[in-house]
Amino acid sequence: MSDVETATENEIRDFIREIVRTDLNSGKTSSLVTRFPPEPNGYLHIGHAKSICLNFGLAQEFGGRCHLRFDDTNPEKEELEYIDAIKTDVSWLGFDWGEHLYYASDYFEQLYDWAVHLIKEGKAYICDLDAEQMREYRGTLTKPGTNSPHRDRSVEENLDLFGRMRAGEFKEGERVLRAKIDMASGNMNMRDPVMYRILHADHPRTGDAWHIYPNYDFAHGQSDAIETITHSICTLEFEDHRPLYEWFVENLPVPAEPRQFEFARLNLTYTVLSKRKLIQLVEEGHVNGWDDPRMPTISGYRRRGFPAAALRDFSRRIGVSKSNSTVEVANLEACVREDLNKTAERRMAVLKPLKVTIINYPEGQSEELEAVNNPEDEGAGKRMVPFSRELYIEQDDFMEDAPKKFFRLSQGREVRLRYAYFVTCNEVIKNDAGEVIELLCTYDPETKGGNSPDGRKVKGTLHWVSGEHAASAEVRLYNHLFTKENPGSDGDFLDDINPDSVEVLNNCLLEPSLAQIPVGKTVQFERLGYFCHDIDSSTDKLIYNRTVALRDTWAKVKAKG
Repeated sequence: MSDVETATENEIRDFIREIVRTDLNSGKTSSLVTRFPPEPNGYLHIGHAKSICLNFGLAQEFGGRCHLRFDDTNPEKEELEYIDAIKTDVSWLGFDWGEHLYYASDYFEQLYDWAVHLIKEGKAYICDLDAEQMREYRGTLTKPGTNSPHRDRSVEENLDLFGRMRAGEFKEGERVLRAKIDMASGNMNMRDPVMYRILHADHPRTGDAWHIYPNYDFAHGQSDAIETITHSICTLEFEDHRPLYEWFVENLPVPAEPRQFEFARLNLTYTVLSKRKLIQLVEEGHVNGWDDPRMPTISGYRRRGFPAAALRDFSRRIGVSKSNSTVEVANLEACVREDLNKTAERRMAVLKPLKVTIINYPEGQSEELEAVNNPEDEGAGKRMVPFSRELYIEQDDFMEDAPKKFFRLSQGREVRLRYAYFVTCNEVIKNDAGEVIELLCTYDPETKGGNSPDGRKVKGTLHWVSGEHAASAEVRLYNHLFTKENPGSDGDFLDDINPDSVEVLNNCLLEPSLAQIPVGKTVQFERLGYFCHDIDSSTDKLIYNRTVALRDTWAKVKAKG
């Protein structure tokens, strides 16, 4: 059992859960069995996360089990890399399939035998039409299809040809096995669909043992039946495939009769979730791999620093329905902020440093000041932060000619350095170009810890780092990968790629403890946002990715639009 938080029946209500609840209460289903059945031809994205949370979540809520099954029926596009990545993603989300890990390729022999059964029953035949001819014979939505000239081959000839297909005697595309259903059906999926095609391709798990591979529509439902799946839950695009799913189950001697239920897939603003488009982004180099922090893949979100709990919470909040809709990506980011606000430790970092010299602080001296790790969690404890004569603050925290409502540092103004002292800017140093390069300040030693014994107030509190102790780092600020809410709505989705989707800042200065934060851990840079220690970091180069800002700054950009 994983540590994923579960909900009572009263906390989550949707039509899928109502179906499950009714089936269990009526005795129609004695024990719930679901499955998550990814095709290992790419990495999982946020839409898959919704399905994972639904299928595994149902099993947890109703005391059943959920299988992880790879529908690996297309060896030309499948790789072991994807299988391993999918396992990692499901586990990282907090779910455990236990001993119930399966592959459609486990059932290749049984699926072949069932195909032979349909041939013997006169319900499947070998067709020699090529792909273009098959499209012509298939008809249209308003015109019925035409029977293949090979539809009435004898059982004996079909069995012979099918056996020879398996043996590898024919070229790819030369023949297929089709179900014999109804070429005049109003449902195009029922017009003698292809069950097997010839592929002379090695399979990641079965090697060169097979020269024919089952199509998804044939393999999927029968794999469900073999595993005694009770509720086969998929997205709405498979609704028109359900009659075919049921036809195969009804016409084969399967050990169980699973039922298919469809729900609306996830659509997210400023995001593409088409696997074809995600593959294109990766293969054409528009992103730096599947785990690029701008990608909507689970691995991309993980690398960016999104907590698994936030993805689970997001999946719960958006719910399950039968109506397609688009969810604002800001809702996902809000779940991330809410989780990290409770769990992320605080640290100080200066992304665009401006030097501050405390002229009345003793040269060569430094001290350790106490800082809170997380004000939302008393159990997170405290840490010590070094303070010295030379500090760095954000360039934006100083303004030479400050307006009245600017409460940060300016000449002659006193502010609080967080956890440290009150400081006053006395003099501004500029370079030959007139740019401010250093501030000469004085501090009040009686205000240690950021509190004034005489009760005087300051309106500005700034974060800072000690120049002597700071760790230098590269910080990557990520924004939406696309500039439009619906990428590609006006043409090629690639034209909508955001040229400012990442800004790389070098020579950032971080509180020294940030060099020791484990890779993959997310912390809050105070006043700046949440940042994750990136896997590209090395002993020579510290790298952090911005997970999300403290507020939804993109909403302001969109409003100005």
